[in-house]
Amino acid sequence: LFIAALMVFPPLYLNLLEGLRGIDRQLLELGALFPMSPGAKLHALYLPALLPCLKSALALSLGLCWKAGIAAEVIGLPNGTIGEQLYTSKVYFETADLFAWTAVIVLLSAIFEKLAELLLNFVTRPDR
Repeated sequence: LFIAALMVFPPLYLNLLEGLRGIDRQLLELGALFPMSPGAKLHALYLPALLPCLKSALALSLGLCWKAGIAAEVIGLPNGTIGEQLYTSKVYFETADLFAWTAVIVLLSAIFEKLAELLLNFVTRPDR
């Protein structure tokens, strides 16, 4: 988990930083003129500007997270993990198993990426 978090942090940070830099300055000045709570400012000014960046950052980060997690498992070889199975099939030249585990990794990555996208779309719906 620690290695996966280390791999995910830079793209998330850089995308959100770029989103913050892209916020319209005139809109921020308008927000400073009217008394608003910090929560209202976050919801009305910052979130709409950060949402596209957050979506792309999450899509990129989920793919990196899976790859980093499996790579860490291959290095550490904890029992009963996909990384252990991948390493074992590579060492014993079990090509069919190696391709099968690779397909499982790609499939799980795609499923979790889609689930995260659906969850983010559900949470950020305009009618909520």
